[in-house]
Amino acid sequence: MSAPKDRWISSFSFLLFCAFSIPTWGSVRLLQELSPQEYFSSLQAGRASLAYFSHNVPPGAQPFLEQIENSAEALQDYGISVVKVNCPKEDVSRYCGKENAWRKAYLFRGNMMIREFPTDALFDVNSIVANVLFALLFNEVKYIETLADLQDIEKALKGRANMVFTYVPATGTAEHRAVMEAAFVYGTVHQFVLTTEAALLKDTGSADVSSAQLLFCHCQQATDLAQPCRRTAMEQALTLLNIHRHLKLMGAPLVTEVAEDPEKVSTVHLQLGLPLVFILSQKETYEADRRTAEFVAWQLLGKAGVALLSRDLVDLKVLLSSNVALKTPDEGVPVKYLLLEDTEEVITLLEEKKKVEPVQEEEEEEEEPEEEKENNNQDIQDDQVVEAVSREKKRELPLEQIHILTEDTFHSALLETAWTVVLFYASWEAVSLAVLQSYIEVAAHLQGTQGLLLSGVNCWDWPGLCTKENVTQVPTMKLYEKGERSVLYKGMWATEEMTSFIMLSRVSCPLKLATIEEAEGYLRGEFPSELSSYHHTWLLGVFSPAMSEAKEAFEEAGNILSGHVMLGMYFGDDALALSHRYSVSPPALLLARSRDQGVEGITLSKQSTQDMVQMIRYQLLDLFPEITVQNLPHYWQLRKPFLILFSDGDIGQRESQELLKLTKGRAQQAFVACWLNLRKTPVGHGVLKAYFATMPSLPVLVWVNLHAGGQVFKYPPEQSITEMNILSWLEKLKAGLESPSSTLSEEDWKPPLPAYDFLQMMEMAELPLHTSPRDTPAQHPPESPGGDPPGVQEEPSQDTKAEKVGSSGRDLRGTAPRLAAREKQGKRHSEL
Repeated sequence: MSAPKDRWISSFSFLLFCAFSIPTWGSVRLLQELSPQEYFSSLQAGRASLAYFSHNVPPGAQPFLEQIENSAEALQDYGISVVKVNCPKEDVSRYCGKENAWRKAYLFRGNMMIREFPTDALFDVNSIVANVLFALLFNEVKYIETLADLQDIEKALKGRANMVFTYVPATGTAEHRAVMEAAFVYGTVHQFVLTTEAALLKDTGSADVSSAQLLFCHCQQATDLAQPCRRTAMEQALTLLNIHRHLKLMGAPLVTEVAEDPEKVSTVHLQLGLPLVFILSQKETYEADRRTAEFVAWQLLGKAGVALLSRDLVDLKVLLSSNVALKTPDEGVPVKYLLLEDTEEVITLLEEKKKVEPVQEEEEEEEEPEEEKENNNQDIQDDQVVEAVSREKKRELPLEQIHILTEDTFHSALLETAWTVVLFYASWEAVSLAVLQSYIEVAAHLQGTQGLLLSGVNCWDWPGLCTKENVTQVPTMKLYEKGERSVLYKGMWATEEMTSFIMLSRVSCPLKLATIEEAEGYLRGEFPSELSSYHHTWLLGVFSPAMSEAKEAFEEAGNILSGHVMLGMYFGDDALALSHRYSVSPPALLLARSRDQGVEGITLSKQSTQDMVQMIRYQLLDLFPEITVQNLPHYWQLRKPFLILFSDGDIGQRESQELLKLTKGRAQQAFVACWLNLRKTPVGHGVLKAYFATMPSLPVLVWVNLHAGGQVFKYPPEQSITEMNILSWLEKLKAGLESPSSTLSEEDWKPPLPAYDFLQMMEMAELPLHTSPRDTPAQHPPESPGGDPPGVQEEPSQDTKAEKVGSSGRDLRGTAPRLAAREKQGKRHSEL
């Protein structure tokens, strides 16, 4: 870094230090831990603090506590203290007594609470600093959503002050934090305006909406109320130092008049690493030269400085044969004197030779690995689905792969094809958009399939149609057979699972087979041939012709399991001979898990529909499965203890054989024996951290009964994993001779917020479709779990007062990211 840059960074660091003026001497641990009484008695008027109240911090809150502690130093620079308030068990006060109090953090100014944050919105240091400063600076930073809002602010500022207009893809990001930190320093000098609306950025004339941007609007010099303020875009990444650099350039004189040797001239542009262009003038043409310099300066604003140098005042012979001089910030490089024909050549010269390097924040923070930088740019508050959608929001989806239906075309489309798949979604909702991407992949995979139409209905556009089809939550997928019978999809929203469901649903369930040859081919996976690649387990019910009651129950079970299982049925006169080949008698179930494992015969002792459904589902489960995110719910529903072998990669053949022997030959096993590959399913690391205080060495065998007591037992690592050793260990557990390694919390595993019926919310709002958010009356979201019971009235809280004073339209949690920003959000949903 050059010496001028060093001096500038040092001066900026001193500027920040002076602006913050926070005494930090002698502090050892910045995160304070206080009792409620100590905390509220320590609050000082005008001093802000971020408080987290908790009785016992659950394991799931540890990542949040780590980030809060990491943010304490950054917030201290702004005079904001961070406090963990340890609530006594008997404390039932407003903040300590709330159910799930650990899910909230509170921002106070003095003893006035001005904002309540859900902890999942404060997921890292960037989001914490950004959201806290955003709440404190609601007078300095205006949030807008439409071009009309921007124009109104510009009109009000013309002739008075300049505006810093910024776009960030979402709040809580590193860019959002940088804007808030800049507003903290410059908010009294410039009017800061923020938006997360990509459509608004397009309306301002920007062609690139793929990343955060900053525009400096020169409203102070504007005189024409009908014309927008001049705007100068910042071309560097949105970091605090780059913003300061840009504002420093915007605050510099448009044209500097100099009267000395150009080699001795130093301006803010040169100090910040930008070139300086000299327009050479003389007394007779001064006014024209001044206009030329101003024109060039506007074209090069933020890229280079422009100075007006009078030949009459400087005794340099070279000036007589030149009209332009160029000085670069590089030390030891002499000034170049040029003779150019017009201003276009000046601008072209600078565009081709400019050396504008982004400012490295070497003195502000340590260099991060490239992978972490990429992830930080994508950190979005709320959840991982919103983040993923936001990451892909600029990529246009090829919607031509599916047929978008309306109220007018829906019913006719169902009658045109034998099978119609309909995805009901909402164009503004994150999960819908994520599923829509997978659904388009399904459509591409099944393109050309005879008698099959893949379509979609946007419930935001056609709520009445979705109500008639009993769709109250999105996304929902249904498969219609000739416009009549429909099958509801209840599986995972992944391409492979959806494709399998669609293809299996098109085949009768159960599939009635006419001959023993067809039945044998079916068990080998050869019939029907078009489904051989979509399923790997085949079940065949075998009945004698006289077993009408059992056949009816089996057929009804097939209807219930349609789309999720490959089910066949044979009831010919020679059914007895077929079943005897596999050592069973009718009614029987023949099961072929794969082509190389043979066929297993199972007698159907219970012949009710529900018993058959339960038995079929149980038989589809593997004896010793690898647990994944996708299949865990199927084994969880058995409500049995888990014997899990955690491994770092594939398990050894010996361990696999011993655990498989443990499960074979034990019908209706009393526990689920399984294994989990941490490389394939990294969430297993979090599971082990919840089980043990320290990460155990792998592989490790664990017994846990999550349905009764939540006790976790660790298999002795000194014992080899054999069938006999495990059985002996399980007997000790049953007799109470082993002590648990830990006991999990009895807290229910529920979503942090309830699901919502968006159609009902729309009816309550009584609004026409596509109403602009600016014209939408404020609606109260549904009560979250743990809220005050109906009928209990409290005085308006301080945060409510603060909201009424100056933060209307400022709660950004409902701003759901949208792919390609194709549509405006009609109503915010704080549940997202």
